[in-house]
Amino acid sequence: MTNRPDADVTIRPPPLASGLRYKRILLKMSGEALCSHEGGFGLDTQAIGLLSDELAQAYRELGVQLGLVVGGGNIFRGLKGAATGMDRSTADYMGMLATVMNALALQDALEKRGVPTRVQTALEMRQVAEPYIRRRAVRHLEKGRAVIFAAGTGNPYFSTDTAAALRAMEIHADVFFKATKVDGVYDSDPKKNAEAQMFPKLSYDQFLQRRIGVMDSTAVTLCRDNKLPIRVFRLSERGNIARVIRGEDVGTIIDEKG
Repeated sequence: MTNRPDADVTIRPPPLASGLRYKRILLKMSGEALCSHEGGFGLDTQAIGLLSDELAQAYRELGVQLGLVVGGGNIFRGLKGAATGMDRSTADYMGMLATVMNALALQDALEKRGVPTRVQTALEMRQVAEPYIRRRAVRHLEKGRAVIFAAGTGNPYFSTDTAAALRAMEIHADVFFKATKVDGVYDSDPKKNAEAQMFPKLSYDQFLQRRIGVMDSTAVTLCRDNKLPIRVFRLSERGNIARVIRGEDVGTIIDEKG
């Protein structure tokens, strides 16, 4: 069961750009990327359109295989629900459902821009999305379809960062991109400290030892154990998605060497 009627239509993916550093990527974005402003609520069609324009351009011009994960904080955040007295598992499941809504909105925008897209969800809801099946996801990527992974791991107590790292391993992505609101990883909060310094490079262990909050430590540990490089960069800077896919020195790279 697929979530689009053209599932069996032959797709000719765009050719891979010569010299491209990464052929298959996993890009993790927050739910706020689909909002009109930081800390906003709900979905903003203009914000979704701008994001989809950049993804579509990278798809067409670079021929990269796109694996995508988007959070659900613009609709409901599990940790916030738990903090107000909700059962943590219930709150996390609600957060997972929010990611499905975001994934469907992003899928709609991408397909309007000519990017064939599939949504796969860890919580089964066959009327709107495919169930997550690793081999099917890889096949979609090979056929030139972008794949949006929704509903986290399907389990409470796991962040969407961790879910994204897990999916990156499963689809054999070449890199894990973490799109954020700042330019990269800093030694302190750049919004509170004007003297904050950005790290161009970090090792996995350095990141974990410093307890940097830009990314979930479980996700970083998973990447470290499987030697998957991570690049943290600012999403709102136009053209950054294409730049990081090309392997340009944007943001902070986290790997074994640092």
